[in-house]
Amino acid sequence: MAITAKDVAALRERTGAGMMDCKKALEETNGDIEKAVENLRAKGAAKADKRSGRQTKEGMIASYIHHNGKIAVLVELNCETDFVARTDDFQQLGKYVAEHIAAAAPLAVDKDAVPAEKVESERRIFHEQVRASGKPENMIEKIVEGKIQAFYKDVALMHQEWVRDGSKTIGDLVKETSAKTGENVQIRRFVRYQLGGE
Repeated sequence: MAITAKDVAALRERTGAGMMDCKKALEETNGDIEKAVENLRAKGAAKADKRSGRQTKEGMIASYIHHNGKIAVLVELNCETDFVARTDDFQQLGKYVAEHIAAAAPLAVDKDAVPAEKVESERRIFHEQVRASGKPENMIEKIVEGKIQAFYKDVALMHQEWVRDGSKTIGDLVKETSAKTGENVQIRRFVRYQLGGE
């Protein structure tokens, strides 16, 4: 099947990937644009993983104030160069992440940063719930571990489903931006204020 310039342009528009990468992805998937999108996302994620060790000293602080004035968020987003920090893709990621934090109220950026005492408290509660439900003793630990993993998806920003599109996590959004910009992109920290909160 012949790959047209129009097909390549459409794929570039959807993914932000380079022209040659788009052409190659379309060739590999016999012109199937949906499969080509998946192909590019998988390759972009793999490249983003390789970049994750590179230093991120540039970036921005994105902010969001809810329309009612009762919730505000500041989030520090890092990248490798000032050039990327000024790109629309990077700026858009900052807006999306700040908005998401306002809506989803995560406790930490990643599951490793969730306070240990909070995890242990949840673990004790899950143990009691599972034991009370009458599950066999040899199954309890496995069930509790599954509940802990689900808990991380609820409270760790990078593992949360994006409020605008539940098919992606915030971690997926960060990887996509990293793939588009060709740089290591990271969420360093955030603070969420809620009127009357702690």
